[in-house]
Amino acid sequence: MDLDMRKLRYFVAVADLLHFGRAAEELHIAQPVLSRQIRALEQDLGASLFTRDRHGVELTDAGRQLLTDAGPLLASAHAVRRRVSMAALGSRRLMVGFRAGIPVIPAARAFEAQHPDVVVDVQRIEWDDQAPMLLDGRIDVGYVRLPIDEAGLRVTPLYTEPRVAVLPAGHRLAGKEEVTEADLAGEPLVWHADPSTQPTRRPHPNAGYLVRGVDETFEHVAAGRGISFLARSATVFYSHPDIVYVPIPDLAPEQVCLAVAASRTSPVVDDFVTAAQATAEITAECGNYEMWQLGIDTVSKHD
Repeated sequence: MDLDMRKLRYFVAVADLLHFGRAAEELHIAQPVLSRQIRALEQDLGASLFTRDRHGVELTDAGRQLLTDAGPLLASAHAVRRRVSMAALGSRRLMVGFRAGIPVIPAARAFEAQHPDVVVDVQRIEWDDQAPMLLDGRIDVGYVRLPIDEAGLRVTPLYTEPRVAVLPAGHRLAGKEEVTEADLAGEPLVWHADPSTQPTRRPHPNAGYLVRGVDETFEHVAAGRGISFLARSATVFYSHPDIVYVPIPDLAPEQVCLAVAASRTSPVVDDFVTAAQATAEITAECGNYEMWQLGIDTVSKHD
């Protein structure tokens, strides 16, 4: 039995909203049609996916399992359609995602020397974009920072880099040459939604602000709402007049990796991965502008 992607999309809409009427509106179909499609999917799978009673709609154990598996399946189907469309247009283009502060240029130069007919495009991604954009094909390969949900991905470690503390300019420790985790213990932390990704072993109350990227983090820190931590390389490219960076040597370093969808089989992508591994040492040294420029010049001379 082949799994019907349309029925799967309908199922995800109902599972996300737990309401057949609102899901039907979102899908722009009639509710009776949606109900029939869900019943047909349940028959295909031989399992009940929802319980329905006067209290509302709930997922069964089978439904929860299908919802877990549905995301990567739908993303993979979308990625296939995108790649086929690109191929039909005769496009020779590689889309590379990167997190803030990670230079793509060294690997791109080395790759383009081998594939002068392929255009390397770049797109900045945030922590919550990393896996979804790889799985749905919006990017072909991504420079990511751990942690990342590795389900459906091939993740290749490249290098680690130190972090710095991001402090308001008027902070009591702003003038220090370096600080320790103990110095900052108890400070409110401006961080993204998942507290398990905080790099510090010391307790930090959540400052209560949901941030996605460097720019939002800076605004909250500059306003004195908390502190944050940032990979050293990002400090080369991002500055703010009301914040300072202070090295924090005892903080766990950040792991930079290259990630590709596990279902992606492409010699071009494989060659970019090889180029990224070959230039990882240069990229890792981009903790200051001079080293970043040196990395570009060195790769250019090798072309």
